[in-house]
Amino acid sequence: MDSVVASSVKAGQTQVARAGRRGCTPGPQAGRPVRRRLRFGVLPGFGLSMGYAVLYLGLLVLIPLATLPIKSTELGWIQFWDVVTAPGVLASYRLTFGASALAALVNLVFGFIVAWILVRYRFPGKKVVDSLVDLPFALPTAVAGIALTALYAGNGWLGAPLERWFGIKVAFTPLGIVIALIFIGLPFVVRTVQPVLEDIERELEEAAASLGAGRLQTFLRVLLPTVLPALLTGFALAFARSVGEYGSVVFIAGNMPMVSEIAPLLIISKLEQFDYAGAAAIATVMLMFSFALLFIINLLQWWQSRRGLGRAV
Repeated sequence: MDSVVASSVKAGQTQVARAGRRGCTPGPQAGRPVRRRLRFGVLPGFGLSMGYAVLYLGLLVLIPLATLPIKSTELGWIQFWDVVTAPGVLASYRLTFGASALAALVNLVFGFIVAWILVRYRFPGKKVVDSLVDLPFALPTAVAGIALTALYAGNGWLGAPLERWFGIKVAFTPLGIVIALIFIGLPFVVRTVQPVLEDIERELEEAAASLGAGRLQTFLRVLLPTVLPALLTGFALAFARSVGEYGSVVFIAGNMPMVSEIAPLLIISKLEQFDYAGAAAIATVMLMFSFALLFIINLLQWWQSRRGLGRAV
């Protein structure tokens, strides 16, 4: 008993000594044993919310994506390879990914121009133009496909003069697919770049101009490094959206095998034939390509952010 009392008194004296060194007056509880207090985060219920988030993402994202390779294993490796390397399937891959990449590149350039105009200039009808950018989000894809087909068909308002005067046929060709993908992918680039341009201080451009930098040098060395991560993100979003697009493309594509047949259309065709394993095999290859490209784009964004931090230091 004496030893317990002695240890308690010693602990109290130690605490009083520490308080004195800090210039503080020890409280009435200075001699009592110190109890460890539990520290909670700002938002309570982290375990519950984290579990709900994982469950939500698992049910809506992970499990559906995991079923694709699982379902395709019913074919066997040889049959799986025969399905995904068929000439028609390879042609659809080339068309789908090629048209999606080309449309995303076009949106990368013109989406930046549209975002720049909306941020840096004032003109009548600016709010109307800003609202029209979001039209592909609100418009059903089937309606967009029918409208583009009627517009660029051989007897359409734009298709007829293009075919008559320049010999360019848009509808029912790969060019029509690219135009449809540009239409549905433009808002992703504009809405990703626009907030970044709004946050850029114009004093940086004025400082660069005062130091003798031209407009091109100011753009390449001041604006572009800041906007480039947002541009890459917009490109990734537009590309991912274009790869899986079906409604707006199926009408204007013509769906001719080996010419204008996209991969999502092949998946739908196999599903209509009750070939679920074959549809899952084609979808699995598209999923792998999409993950690989998005991983590369994320690496570019990481490299750009590290480069920016290095310059700041």
